[in-house]
Amino acid sequence: MSSTRRRGDALTTAIFQAVLSELAGSSFEELTFDKIAFAAGTGKAALYRRWSTPAELVLAALSDPGTGFGEPTAPPGTGVLRDDLIALLEHFVRVLDEPRGRALLPLIAHRHRHPELFEQVHRLVVRPHQEVLLSVLRQAVERGEAAPGSLTPRVVSVGPRLILFQAWEGGLVDSGEIASIVDEVLIPLTRP
Repeated sequence: MSSTRRRGDALTTAIFQAVLSELAGSSFEELTFDKIAFAAGTGKAALYRRWSTPAELVLAALSDPGTGFGEPTAPPGTGVLRDDLIALLEHFVRVLDEPRGRALLPLIAHRHRHPELFEQVHRLVVRPHQEVLLSVLRQAVERGEAAPGSLTPRVVSVGPRLILFQAWEGGLVDSGEIASIVDEVLIPLTRP
């Protein structure tokens, strides 16, 4: 435990970083306030004063603008659907290699064990980022690059799901794989 007593934002950041690190290294079932407090260099009382359960703390950490996902990034706006999709999927791959992305993976993989928690993660983290992809597709439809019928949540989720599957199967996805997903799957799927 740290000998320096942190307060306010510094303590919150340390707690959020500890939550994401602990979650990324194990599973939600193994996440306890004891482990989080130890990793953050604080006492359990600092956690219990603000969050009543590990699930509340996980949601706070994942939705935090500094350590978690916060507001989604703006659409790339390249003016070309392929380039926008590649930029967004490359960003997603980079995020998966960060503590926040590594913490998200076990929650997605084991969503059936904690459906209420996953629904909140989906609402706070996944859905806002899907909206960015949807806006990219909407712009492509307006330019005549994509079919209006491609503006669905299922179509929007195809690219990220393929990236997640590749990440689980063999680690990080390289730029060649991203381009293949866009060229072989997403462009044909959305073509007018």
